[in-house]
Amino acid sequence: QFLRRQQALQLYRKILRAIREVPAEQDRRYLKDWAREEFRRNKDATDEDAIRMMITQGNMQLQELQRTLKLAKS
Repeated sequence: QFLRRQQALQLYRKILRAIREVPAEQDRRYLKDWAREEFRRNKDATDEDAIRMMITQGNMQLQELQRTLKLAKS
């Protein structure tokens, strides 16, 4: 459980770092609020499989955000 918590916190930090790269202030604020709310809503989850799935989904969303930002810059 400690390991999952570390993974979730690490993912949250990575998402917030990626959001900083978003050029539009309004979009940045929206994404930051969305990320904060998602993590808050699921902070009391205890089912290992559900937590693993949420971390996997979060990583996929992070990769999608990073891809989108990369395309926007080029």
